[in-house]
Amino acid sequence: MDLLPIFLNIKRKKCVVVGGGEVAFRKASLLLRAGADLNIVAPVLSDELHKLCLDRDCTITIREFEEADINNAILVVAATEDLKINERVSVIASKLNIPVNVVDQPHLCSFIMPSIVDRSPIVVAISSGGSSPILTRKLKELNESMIPGRIDKLAELLGSFRGRVKNEIDDFSERIRFWENVLDSEIPELVYNGQDDEARSALDNWLANPQNDRVGGEVYLVGAGPGDPDLLTLRALRLMHKADVVLYDRLVSPEILLKLRPDAQKVYVGKRSADHAVPQETINQMLVRLAKEGNRVLRLKGGDPFIFGRGGEELESLAAAGIPFQVVPGITAASGCASYAGIPLTHRDYSQSVRFLTGHTKDGRVPLEWALLVKEQQTLVFYMGLAGLPDICDQLLKHGMSSSIPVAVIQQGTTQTQKVVVGNLDRIAGLAVEKEIQAPTIIIIGEVVKLQESLSWFSRS
Repeated sequence: MDLLPIFLNIKRKKCVVVGGGEVAFRKASLLLRAGADLNIVAPVLSDELHKLCLDRDCTITIREFEEADINNAILVVAATEDLKINERVSVIASKLNIPVNVVDQPHLCSFIMPSIVDRSPIVVAISSGGSSPILTRKLKELNESMIPGRIDKLAELLGSFRGRVKNEIDDFSERIRFWENVLDSEIPELVYNGQDDEARSALDNWLANPQNDRVGGEVYLVGAGPGDPDLLTLRALRLMHKADVVLYDRLVSPEILLKLRPDAQKVYVGKRSADHAVPQETINQMLVRLAKEGNRVLRLKGGDPFIFGRGGEELESLAAAGIPFQVVPGITAASGCASYAGIPLTHRDYSQSVRFLTGHTKDGRVPLEWALLVKEQQTLVFYMGLAGLPDICDQLLKHGMSSSIPVAVIQQGTTQTQKVVVGNLDRIAGLAVEKEIQAPTIIIIGEVVKLQESLSWFSRS
């Protein structure tokens, strides 16, 4: 470690910025956010910096830098475009043992201004020691997206209980264990969901019973999306890392399973046509039982749990049993697979509506109101339709749909094994067999499929 990371209290302390341009403005803004008594020294100030200084009652010195400008300062930032001035500021500050930062010149710095993720009172600082500012910026962007937006509220809640916890739990190791258990409980999620009063009440209960490792179980019904792990939502990832037990479906890709907490118990409850590994009623009972045992249970479903996913049935069982739950939507297969295949589901020139339909067969037939599906200027999307594809095509043709309507069959959409077959309505069933298409698939029927060849970006098959 080349530099010691330190968070410095500069409230009401003299800090000096030498420079009057855009970079000086950025550094001045940061120092003011931290409560500095800011002094600006420069012969000319940008309009933006001048306004900032007037608004925040900063000390402005309109001239070239002099040694006396940094007397009694606790830190100095040199942000001019003149390398000689910057070097002079560095030398003088170093001689006076005042920490100095020279923008974009690490060899002249005694401290580095890191990239900051500000969720005050939670602050994350990222630095490469000046070796790669672009990399630190990218890491900042990643942290900005991954850290929950209301983590500041969680920190404030926990901070308000610190005194009480210290008074009521004498043993230091027990206090550590208490806070670890709180952070593994339902309390953070209550805060993230905006249920601050409920979170405070739950924390009160935890403090009243610190010997309890867990108040009770909970179920997370999470949509895993169509396959590409990059399409997982941030909330989904957070809950995947918290779950003690995971019940997952066949359509959850192996790449997504790798994102789970390594020590979580994983239970396969997938279904395929005519093969239900675990009956739905049994799944419902498992969710209730595991939650009552005190587990954080992740019900992980491909796509979105409320679109042909039986998520509603599972939640009904949980609600009847009084089990707390939350739902995280996922990108449904229709949207994800269509996008990765280059097929817009709606388009002003081709389709003004889209229908999501199940292609699940009964006795080899797909029972739908076919007369409503042959209207022009609409897109039809069939889930679980591969086995029923011949019947789907026959019924649409019998009810008046043109044989030249384009159809796309997308296998394992959004994954590296994605395969797309396109053909007209009267030939697509045969083409799917010829190309050895296998489930899972999404079938898209409509004029929008004409755009697939020109808009395809992810892969071409």
